[in-house]
Amino acid sequence: MEIFDNQIPVFGSADERTLNQIRVCARTADKVALMPDNHVGYGVPIGGIVAYRDAISPTGVGYDIGCGNKAVRLDMPGSELRANIARIMDDVWNIISFGVGRKNNEAGNEEIRAHVLFDDAAWKLKAISPLKQMARNQLGTVGSGNHYVDLFVDEEDRVWIGVHFGSRGLGHKTATWFLEAAGASDGMDVEPCVLSTASDLGADYLEAMRLAGDYAYAGRDWVCSRVAAILGAPIVEEVHNHHNYAWREEHGGEMLWVVRKGATPAFPGQRGFVGGTMGEQSVILEGVENEHARYSLYSTVHGAGRAMGRREAAGVIDRKTGAVKRAGRVTPEMMRGWIERAGIGLRGAGLDESPDCYKRLDEVLEAVDDTVRILHRLTPVGVAMAGANEFDPYKD
Repeated sequence: MEIFDNQIPVFGSADERTLNQIRVCARTADKVALMPDNHVGYGVPIGGIVAYRDAISPTGVGYDIGCGNKAVRLDMPGSELRANIARIMDDVWNIISFGVGRKNNEAGNEEIRAHVLFDDAAWKLKAISPLKQMARNQLGTVGSGNHYVDLFVDEEDRVWIGVHFGSRGLGHKTATWFLEAAGASDGMDVEPCVLSTASDLGADYLEAMRLAGDYAYAGRDWVCSRVAAILGAPIVEEVHNHHNYAWREEHGGEMLWVVRKGATPAFPGQRGFVGGTMGEQSVILEGVENEHARYSLYSTVHGAGRAMGRREAAGVIDRKTGAVKRAGRVTPEMMRGWIERAGIGLRGAGLDESPDCYKRLDEVLEAVDDTVRILHRLTPVGVAMAGANEFDPYKD
């Protein structure tokens, strides 16, 4: 860990643009930190932690409010998963809804329609009251980009399901409404929007954020339960965290709103699921108490972290004509090599999700080594993501 400008703890390395983003955040935040899986984000870098005494930053939470990871362990041996992986992945791909703007394929079932989430008083807020039916239809859909459903085995050959996604259209539209209402600047290298929690707009944002976070949790719960049913095995252990969210926490004797954007809460003993790439291991970890952990505001990484932008990786293609405007750095052969070496049953995914586009998770974890303890290493057996041609207009 290195401290920049006498106030910014940076774990691992960061490029100059990402460092400048967290420097801008530090002008208005009371505390900041940067995780090693960092890269440039909209206003606040991915991997950034920004904390305020009496304010909240919708820019910091981002457009995918409540994005996070959930992992569940099943009472099922890895041998059974591997023996049936082709059929299982076909079922996951056909039953779970992947992609932008999708409805849950089973949105009409009673469990979704009658979910207690839709009785929450926060739906009366002006920002989100028009979004209720859309949210009901999308509950339990996975989305696109780097969102996934993965099947793993651990070091004892036990089966785990891992999922990564957030609050879908609800979160994106909610964030957009509040940023516009606050007159926030749009773009990457802009001053973050910061709202006083004593203001009506700030108080309403906190309620809307809470609801979107509950919605994201409910969606990940539903997908994990549905995939467990596909596998025909009960869930015996769960690990679940947001990594795009804000919490009211005590640090150094004062109460702060701690915004983590692409960063996982990691208080001592708190467990988290951190995904690697589709061709490499992921981990279950827990926080450890020490001075470095306090500098991080008890936070850790949320993934391997991108090392290559999506357009840089896949190139630029005219969506109308299919013509290649600019070739990408990642070829189908490169991505296929990763998948074949790892023996992955893959459904969906584009070149911009190839492991070539990411940092190595073990190298990222080395930079936070003494703040976390690895509990389990999860080796991927099956991976499902939105298709290669999916257009994703969402931010962060």
